[in-house]
Amino acid sequence: MTPPILATEDLTVRFGGHVAVDSVTCAFQAGELTAIVGPNGAGKTTYFNLISGQIPATSGRVLLRGRDIAGQSVSHRTREGIGRAFQLTNLFPNLSVLENVRLVAQAKAGQGFNLFSMASRQTELTEAAEAVLDRVRLLDSRDQVVSELSHGDQRKLEVALLIALDPAVYMFDEPTAGMSVDEAPVVLDLIAELKDQKDRTILLVEHKMDVIRTLADRIIVLHNGALAADGAPAEVMASAVVQEAYMGQELEDV
Repeated sequence: MTPPILATEDLTVRFGGHVAVDSVTCAFQAGELTAIVGPNGAGKTTYFNLISGQIPATSGRVLLRGRDIAGQSVSHRTREGIGRAFQLTNLFPNLSVLENVRLVAQAKAGQGFNLFSMASRQTELTEAAEAVLDRVRLLDSRDQVVSELSHGDQRKLEVALLIALDPAVYMFDEPTAGMSVDEAPVVLDLIAELKDQKDRTILLVEHKMDVIRTLADRIIVLHNGALAADGAPAEVMASAVVQEAYMGQELEDV
């Protein structure tokens, strides 16, 4: 079997006496979209935070291409290939749409955050940023200040930043949260396009079961911070674990 791009081994975090993520061991392959589901408070976003480095683990390992990155910073993990989108948008609100994407393109190219480097290189990076904006249907808004965008367009822009970053692992935490029924399909189509590339690992925290049915190759279920189920969508969604969790019933200890 092909070695996983990303894996967690006995990954655990405690806040005082509360175990928020409890010894989760899971591996993720390239070309696979895994939906992470569970009731509120199950530990889904905390698990994401441990993988991307927003919070340190109490114990356990995060392996990227077989190397343990659990002690590394967020920026180091990003450079190594982990890209993260949040429940709340994480953008530069006072810059233009184009400048947001160009900054990421510059960082990816190793030029840091200098907006005034060589003109020829700037032209190349601007063209690359515009190509990404065209892909997410935001090219017409290239000069608009981000704070003036609708919530839906801000979510699309965050996907654009991830595409410009071109990570090995895409992490989406409820990417359609707060979006209208007209806006959400655009983001979901973009995630589907990334999945169709077959060479990226995608993790998706999502509550909408219709979205999960459409996109997921695999589902893992967290409950009380522990891994409660892992398998093919039809199998997991038919399981008592998922049925009880989404009916709001109390699950027995895992």
